Amino acid sequence: MTSAPRGREIAVVAFAQTGHRRTSDELSEVEMLMPVLHEVLDATGLKTADIDFTCSGSSDYLAGRAFSFTLALDGVGAWPPISESHVEMDGAWALYEAWTKLLTGDAGTALVYSYGKSSPGSVRDVLTRQLDPYYMAPLWPDSVALAALQAQALIDAGDADEPALAAVAARNREAARANPHAQLRGPVRHGDYLVRPLRTGDCPPIGDGAAAVLLAAGDRARELCARPAWIRGIDHRIEAHGLGVRDLTDSPSTRLAAERAGVFERPVDTAELHAPFTAQEIVLRKALRLGDDVDVNPSGGALAAHPIMAAGLIRIGEAAARIHRGASDRALAHATSGPCLQQNLVAVLEGEPR
Repeated sequence: MTSAPRGREIAVVAFAQTGHRRTSDELSEVEMLMPVLHEVLDATGLKTADIDFTCSGSSDYLAGRAFSFTLALDGVGAWPPISESHVEMDGAWALYEAWTKLLTGDAGTALVYSYGKSSPGSVRDVLTRQLDPYYMAPLWPDSVALAALQAQALIDAGDADEPALAAVAARNREAARANPHAQLRGPVRHGDYLVRPLRTGDCPPIGDGAAAVLLAAGDRARELCARPAWIRGIDHRIEAHGLGVRDLTDSPSTRLAAERAGVFERPVDTAELHAPFTAQEIVLRKALRLGDDVDVNPSGGALAAHPIMAAGLIRIGEAAARIHRGASDRALAHATSGPCLQQNLVAVLEGEPR
């Protein structure tokens, strides 16, 4: 099921995120997360005891230890016992689980959070662990090399060229000037080739960060937020694991998820796209049929800040925040996971008429 049944509306009522930094060696994951949890609760006046369900997203590979998410519960407070779950995915998928929990009627409020510290190790090598272990992983193609294959496929197909990729990077980071949480803001040198045709400027910054959102259902959402961001549809789809059987210039899973979420029923005015590499924004724009009249990544997107495991949730949070403050009426939020846009989640958020 991809849209809320009649009578059970669910909304994002609060959003908070860290200031994203190249490194946060002096902070543990709990210390990085706690201010965000306090901020999102303070925005609604709720206490931890008022939350019916909690769901988190993170990665043991980044943390370097098993069941690392259990430590983060120290920041939430797990006593008295709470109803809690975890996904080894970006926090956008934790939000999806929390959304389904609220749909059942078993909960009226949910806290969703995610975090990632990429700075301690080599992200390019860590992400290789998500590849097919028999044919692809032994070749050790890292995340940038795979993104470069996708970018070259776009160029070969005539859908982009290197100046177009540079323009995507420049526009996102210029938009990030207004985002105090962004890691990169304003003009950034496009740099040398990292893996052709991608230069350093075509790639996301490596950094640490966390985010949290609060969900609430029905009239409870209206009590907690002056203008809730109602989730009118949400869906996620996955493509083949093997890169060789996919057309890297297209994203059918994004398009299908968007159809199921109701994106194409009416125009959107804002789109927050989780596109860590410049070429991926071009692919997503085509799959989502976004025209020049749509404000794409007004936050700067993942090219301005890319805390792995939180960047997708941040896209939903940023879209919701624009609805909260009246800057948007109907927004699209997108999150991705896996190499070359393998798995994609799309959500439609709307504010009530003004």
